[in-house]
Amino acid sequence: MKQLSVFVENKVGRLSAVLEVLRKNNIDISALSLADTSEYGILRLVVDKPDEAITALREEGVMVKCTQVIAAAMDDAPGGLAHLLALLTDANVGIEYMYAFIGKAEGKAWTVLRVDDIDIATEVFMKNGIAMHDDHDNYRK
Repeated sequence: MKQLSVFVENKVGRLSAVLEVLRKNNIDISALSLADTSEYGILRLVVDKPDEAITALREEGVMVKCTQVIAAAMDDAPGGLAHLLALLTDANVGIEYMYAFIGKAEGKAWTVLRVDDIDIATEVFMKNGIAMHDDHDNYRK
């Protein structure tokens, strides 16, 4: 699925301004993560209309990049994440970062993963019956 990485100045009101652009364009956020330094932050987002979000943000002068990530389901129980990550470790797939995702599967929790080999990770999850969220799952009907 597509993830937006938005570069945000670490100044009061900048994050709010970025999110306001999305609100004005009726773009819904399903997952987000914010990592910062003293001068800027990287806001990572999964949204229902990524192409529209990119256009709207760029029109407002916001730096945004699109990358592919995996949103994978895991058992919402102790050890669920450990099992998911062990599958990747066994396949020698490195994890660059991860964060939570709002999913709607009963008894499941979701995580967004940026990995160093998305094809192998996808294959491993498919072979092991791990559900993955798709861009189309995130679009409004």
